[in-house]
Amino acid sequence: MKGFYPEKILNIYHWNKTLFSFKTTRERTLHFKNGQFLMIGIFINKNLIIRAYSIVSPNYINYFEFLSIKVINGKLTSILQNIKIGDIIFISNKPTGTIVIDNLHNGRYLYMFSTGTGIAPFISLIQDHELYYRFDKIILIHGTRYINDLVYNYFIKKELPQNKYIGKKLIKNLIYYTTVTREKYLNIGRITEHINSGKLFQDIAIPIINPKYDIAMICGSPNMIKEITNILNYKGFKSSIGDYVIERAFI
Repeated sequence: MKGFYPEKILNIYHWNKTLFSFKTTRERTLHFKNGQFLMIGIFINKNLIIRAYSIVSPNYINYFEFLSIKVINGKLTSILQNIKIGDIIFISNKPTGTIVIDNLHNGRYLYMFSTGTGIAPFISLIQDHELYYRFDKIILIHGTRYINDLVYNYFIKKELPQNKYIGKKLIKNLIYYTTVTREKYLNIGRITEHINSGKLFQDIAIPIINPKYDIAMICGSPNMIKEITNILNYKGFKSSIGDYVIERAFI
């Protein structure tokens, strides 16, 4: 099919009742930048139904990994959540997206604000070697409703530090901060609440975010994106000059 590659499902993992991830084969000629997304499609009643999915896996791995929500009545996800190993899905040959390092200028700290499945492109990015040369600290912030929605928690805390290529840099330079809104947890509340109260910066022991030194990437729910961009704009950040970027494809 023109514009799409047929790829085989290699693995499926159901995190909970609302989230799952899956891995597929990867066409050798399909290159992408960490943080980008691809269109994924499945034929339903002879029609190819497609949706945008951020790539979780880094660009030097020979497979694709994606994270998805489960929507009971969703046109694509209602089918996609029932895929099996060996099934074929279609992946576009044109990766795109704004959550890439090229869209940012250098800075002191790089903040990655995410909610829900918005963490997907950041999992790819924190496995990018270049990131650790351009910023003193990378601060990955993930907000969810429930604790079991903090997907990739174990991967970030336990597996990535053992990575022979980036493990040492990650241990030294990555700060991973999680918060939930509907359960008792170490950090309770929305990301914006922790920013406005100063709790976020107090907890991670770094200065309050500052447009003179810091950069931000934002991916998640439309409300979160709007609220954080309002906070950043108020503080003097300007998206037009690369102070921060957001992924508009999912808004």
